[in-house]
Amino acid sequence: QVQLLESGGGLVQAGGSLRLSCAASGRTFSTYTMGWFRQAPGMEREFVAAISWSGGITYYADSVKGRFTISRDNRGNTVYLQMNGLKPEDTAVYYCAADLATFTYSRASSVPEYDYWGQGTQVTVSS
Repeated sequence: QVQLLESGGGLVQAGGSLRLSCAASGRTFSTYTMGWFRQAPGMEREFVAAISWSGGITYYADSVKGRFTISRDNRGNTVYLQMNGLKPEDTAVYYCAADLATFTYSRASSVPEYDYWGQGTQVTVSS
């Protein structure tokens, strides 16, 4: 069983920054592919970013590429999402998720492939 707990969300003006954290339980955290997804009201959950178990591979949605950075600390069982240059369209509930399988690009962006999810943290960007 893996438990994920996000933090760091909040209200920020357009152009600002936030850093989301996701603390994970489980002694094998370092073997998981980790992802960030988001869901705006009335919209489907969408892929934001993913990172392989070692941190050696990162993958981003086109909408956030160049603005967001995903990273992980395997000793601290934590994955991060640094969000810069925030836009009102980034407003959503952000979720972290764990995939117990080996990283592939097709799996990393697919909601059904993830095995565990956090409860989400709200990010609101005002214009």
